[in-house]
Amino acid sequence: MGVSAFICAALLCGEVVFTLGDKHSLYYIYTALSKDVALPGIYEFTALGLLDDRAIDYYNSQEQVKVPKQDWMREKLQPDYWDKGTQSRRSKEQWFKVNVEILMQRMGHNQTNLHVLQWRHGCEIEEANGKPKFLRGIDEYSYDGDEFLSFDDDNMRWIAPVAQALPTKRKWDDVPILNQYTKGYLEKECVDWLTKFMQYGKEALRKHSPPDVHVFAKKCTTDSTKLTLTCLATGFYPKDMVVSLRKYRTALPEHLVKSSGVRPNEDGTHQLRKSVDIQEDEKAKYDCFVNHITLKTPVTKQWVPSSGMVGAVIGGVIVLLLLTSGGIIFALIKKGIIAVPCIGNPVTMATAATALQAPPNGVPEKLMQAGNGAVMTNGTANGHPEEVPLCSNGNEHMHEKGMNGAPASA
Repeated sequence: MGVSAFICAALLCGEVVFTLGDKHSLYYIYTALSKDVALPGIYEFTALGLLDDRAIDYYNSQEQVKVPKQDWMREKLQPDYWDKGTQSRRSKEQWFKVNVEILMQRMGHNQTNLHVLQWRHGCEIEEANGKPKFLRGIDEYSYDGDEFLSFDDDNMRWIAPVAQALPTKRKWDDVPILNQYTKGYLEKECVDWLTKFMQYGKEALRKHSPPDVHVFAKKCTTDSTKLTLTCLATGFYPKDMVVSLRKYRTALPEHLVKSSGVRPNEDGTHQLRKSVDIQEDEKAKYDCFVNHITLKTPVTKQWVPSSGMVGAVIGGVIVLLLLTSGGIIFALIKKGIIAVPCIGNPVTMATAATALQAPPNGVPEKLMQAGNGAVMTNGTANGHPEEVPLCSNGNEHMHEKGMNGAPASA
């Protein structure tokens, strides 16, 4: 992505600030564990809203309060928004608790091992001449890190990659109007909320951060005669980034390079690392080439073999900090239960999000259980950006309007 130019008219009019060629996204992630892991910072249920990969709101099953993660969200949205959001997410917490058990039964799993159900939905847009252009919408579920069910927006149908998801797919596809609501939410309502939030947070979202670049090597874990050479770019925002490992200033073939994908840092910036295995006694000149929208010229950092041990220490400290702050997440990733955020991977479930709306009476519906007559659709229930109203046996409203146009809860 080239250097973006701000639209002056938008600045003068106080409207949402867009940049030419910029891409923006709004996602919601709901994650439910099958049991409490009794570890600090890890909860049985969490809900997270992400705008351009920055957290804007958060809820967990311990505090059970929906809270803003950006000052501008706190300032722009009234207390009633957060109160209703808290109640709604408590309902969703119960919904997920029921459906995790249903999926475990369907998969033939017991309570001995930990299992995870995630749901994400949202949309992405691109700015063309200062106007939002819909790129894609995503509404998908994963179970234990594997794709379980996803919505085909173009054909308005659900895709079931595994046999256990077929009963749910058939039940939801049998009610075409619900799929129409899903498509409408992804292509229209989500985009409207995305642009609204971009306007609310335009000052904060304009703050770009350049990358710090480190090159280091350590012993290869699978071959004692080799080193693993790594380029780490961290602390950058926005997330679009070019990183290449080069030999004699020529980029190495992608099939030889391992990439972490772009991952979030705690402060709202991102990191990306790429690695390649080389012979320990190799004399070739390697460097790391990095380009980002914040850089006037690309950064090239050469690897100096004599400094490799220092680099390894730096890398080790970074990894240690990550493990200290999120050891259980690392364990879940290694087990394959939680997927790692990665650019260009539409089925990754850890970077973006969805929401579930319990029925008006507050009783969780067993939506994954095909025989109970419950189905689901996306919509802006109560005028909230990520609400997904439920419909049971046709006796409940599929779509509810907000009171006086005020956003409701998530």
